Amino acid sequence: MRTRPEIPSEIEDFRDQRWRREGARQVSTALDAERFIEQVGFASCMTDSRRPGPSLYVAVCGRRDAVMPRNVQKDEEASAAWLLKDEIVRRGQMYYAKMARGKATFIAPRMVPYFNAIWGVRRSEEKSRLSRNALKILKVLRKEWEMATSDLKQDSGVKDRKAFTSALDELQAAMLVVPEGVYYEPKFTYVWTLAVSRFPDQLTKRVKRDEAVKEIARCFLSNAGLTIPGELARVTGLSRPEAGRGNRALVKEGFAEMLAPGWYQLRHS
Repeated sequence: MRTRPEIPSEIEDFRDQRWRREGARQVSTALDAERFIEQVGFASCMTDSRRPGPSLYVAVCGRRDAVMPRNVQKDEEASAAWLLKDEIVRRGQMYYAKMARGKATFIAPRMVPYFNAIWGVRRSEEKSRLSRNALKILKVLRKEWEMATSDLKQDSGVKDRKAFTSALDELQAAMLVVPEGVYYEPKFTYVWTLAVSRFPDQLTKRVKRDEAVKEIARCFLSNAGLTIPGELARVTGLSRPEAGRGNRALVKEGFAEMLAPGWYQLRHS
């Protein structure tokens, strides 16, 4: 089993401050969470210390070694992070969806154009890149604009639960559909809407892929202080070669320095 490279203690301290992994800066309200997401640019929702990168759950815990318990329903910190997620979704100030590799992710509005340049599917590409079930759901949402899960299943004709969930995950990863709200009464349901209805300016802005990769790499390095081999790819879902190109572009412009192959450090961090 390959061992994870050791990150210098001063970099871990830097990450503690930037990723809110310390008690004095932990997240406790939706406004705190939105400020955190805006600062770091993008963050996972419920990953713990075993995964690299900023995380709402870890920020709620306010400690570096936060580990998600097996029984999350009875855990106060996991419940607090989950309820904050629901409130952030309702407020609509931050982009939230299951992104690359099915990871629930928050994205600050300023970073949405760059993520869309990498993972977004243009309308002209939909028929060739999306599944038949995803196209059925998308057609209904473009007509109705927003719908609860049960109604969307019924109207789209994608009634099998597994097939419906897979198609929705596909549409979220393509940055076409997002949850608009979460409701627990009279029964639990998500309400879904078109992503462009919430972030029209960001999702219609055209960005070249190379620029998008560089800006995603910049965003991560600004808050991580240092990136180790494979880390940027693991956090974002970029391929390792593309993540490497993004980091090397930062070196070229003097924003970062390469310490060794795969090791890139923020200048003056």
